[in-house]
Amino acid sequence: MAKVLAALRNHWKKSTFGACLLGWGGQWLYGKHCDNLLRRAACQEAQAFGNQLIPATMPLKKATVFLNPAACKGKAGNLFEKNAAPILHLSGLDVTVVKVITGLLRRADEAAFSKIPIGFIPLGKTCTLSHTLYPESTNQVQHITNATLAILKGETVPLDVLQIKGEKEQPVFAVSGLRWGSYRDAGVKVSKYWYLGPLKTKAAHFFSTFKEWPQKHQAALIYLGPTERPPEEPEEESSRLPFHVRLYRRLLSYWSRPKEVSQEVAPEDWEEVKLSTIELSIATRNRQLDLTRTEDFMDICIEAESVSKGQFVHRGSQKMRDPHMCPEGSQHIQASRCILKLPEGTEGSFGIDNEEYEAMPVEVKLLPRKLRFFCDPRMRQQMLQAAVQ
Repeated sequence: MAKVLAALRNHWKKSTFGACLLGWGGQWLYGKHCDNLLRRAACQEAQAFGNQLIPATMPLKKATVFLNPAACKGKAGNLFEKNAAPILHLSGLDVTVVKVITGLLRRADEAAFSKIPIGFIPLGKTCTLSHTLYPESTNQVQHITNATLAILKGETVPLDVLQIKGEKEQPVFAVSGLRWGSYRDAGVKVSKYWYLGPLKTKAAHFFSTFKEWPQKHQAALIYLGPTERPPEEPEEESSRLPFHVRLYRRLLSYWSRPKEVSQEVAPEDWEEVKLSTIELSIATRNRQLDLTRTEDFMDICIEAESVSKGQFVHRGSQKMRDPHMCPEGSQHIQASRCILKLPEGTEGSFGIDNEEYEAMPVEVKLLPRKLRFFCDPRMRQQMLQAAVQ
């Protein structure tokens, strides 16, 4: 024992390094053990759900699972297969996996397919949609398993979708929104400065200021104001009812439908604004979901171009965490539909739900409550309580 102590004392640098390495390794192994316990508990809950007996007349429950394969530096597929896929297999659900909302809404049968509730699996670190649907969690495995188990619990909320269409292209769809400007352009270059570690975000925005300053993005925006929200239709249960009951309900609905009365359609009241901005964003209200609001609209944020370089670097770091934040001093517009006209020869790219598209004149149309997403029952309860208050 004395020889061991003497060796440790004589080689204290190596001893200290070894102790730190051993402590870090033990902490890493303990974290992996805790993650495995979380996965096991989630799988046991899913298995209990899958073992439930259902009547022979009841069809198999269906769910669409949405995930972004480019999230988490391309590791999203592995995260899904390791943490979410086993839960879904054990649950017995008929699951369809989609990797972009655009692909879902371009399907020939999208009218019927979009009525199937969607389970969103949060595999990235900066997705504002997960903050709406699920409670915050510092543990990534727990965050993913909780989101997957929410699919089994069956609570859903309706979310808006943006339809973004160029002059010739097929429409693109987004549940978060569209960004065009300097913060977005700097944000996509952050990974180039990986060698700077925690300073890479500030570095990307700092080096971006070496371009022509101030950076201006000029365009014309034509828009319509908010529209009144119609009452929400009850969820369909026709697939669970006998055929003769469904037939009776459809005939009753047809016979009781009031006769259409011809009315003059009021002209649409379009407004136009010329803009010169450092960044423009068009976002849904999904990140601030209000289940009882009486109007449907999207948020348009036109940020002032008069930003110092220091403010640009600081605000750029904030926008990496919340891409659609609208800083104080920006022009804020609520619209149900808008047309963005860009000057001829405009270069650059849009960011649409973190996917890159060539910048071009586009029409953006709000599709209110287009899709239903599974959510944690606690989050839905919080939304309802907030609405009452």
